[in-house]
Amino acid sequence: MDCLFCKIIEGSIPSTKVYESDNVLAFKDISPAAPVHILIIPKKHIATMNDVTAEDDAVMAEIFAAARQIAKEQGIAESGYRLINNVNSDGGQVVYHLHIHLLGGEKLGPLLAAN
Repeated sequence: MDCLFCKIIEGSIPSTKVYESDNVLAFKDISPAAPVHILIIPKKHIATMNDVTAEDDAVMAEIFAAARQIAKEQGIAESGYRLINNVNSDGGQVVYHLHIHLLGGEKLGPLLAAN
């Protein structure tokens, strides 16, 4: 498999890790869109959110638990942060290994206008 994130998981491509467990890895984005920009991924290759199954529920819960922990460790839990998951090409997904972007460290504008 020629997956960038799988290569990061196996260690053949270096990364700056900020969190690791048996099932989840988080590392700094190499092209940050905010002062804090962390990618949180399952170690199991799951291409998109559309490919998540009931079997993956525990790892998905662990991803969000890791996000809370990382936000606290990065000092942005109280001020606020954004979690983003892009799905497929129209959703802006570039790497087809499920990943959550954790962004913070500055005031982020709203994505959608309130109704």
